[in-house]
Amino acid sequence: MMNNYSDETSVVLLVEDELLVRMAAAEDLQDAGFHVLEAANADVALAVLETCSHDVQVLFTDIDMPGSMNGLDLAESVQQRWPHISLLISSAYHRPLPQQIPDDGRFVPKPYSSEDVVKHIRELVTSH
Repeated sequence: MMNNYSDETSVVLLVEDELLVRMAAAEDLQDAGFHVLEAANADVALAVLETCSHDVQVLFTDIDMPGSMNGLDLAESVQQRWPHISLLISSAYHRPLPQQIPDDGRFVPKPYSSEDVVKHIRELVTSH
């Protein structure tokens, strides 16, 4: 499958069930130069990855969301199936223990600043 992304454009899969939060985060990431794919829950995110996992460099997911799995379970699944994808996990309600975050994944608490998220994602892209 051919993509429409340039070699310089990093692709972020943003998984957030709150529409307004997802829209604001997607806009911030696009303004920072990332191509953003959006999913409202883990099930949609996995469907997206089934078709274009080779394009995605970073999964940015909320922990608390409806569906068959939460963001930590999604991150674990992504790490096992697509180890090339870096992980950035967020929550307003949970502070996961380091061992709950797969591999070199990172956690950013909500409310987060767009600058913080962009910094984490750029570091994840360049370190992977």
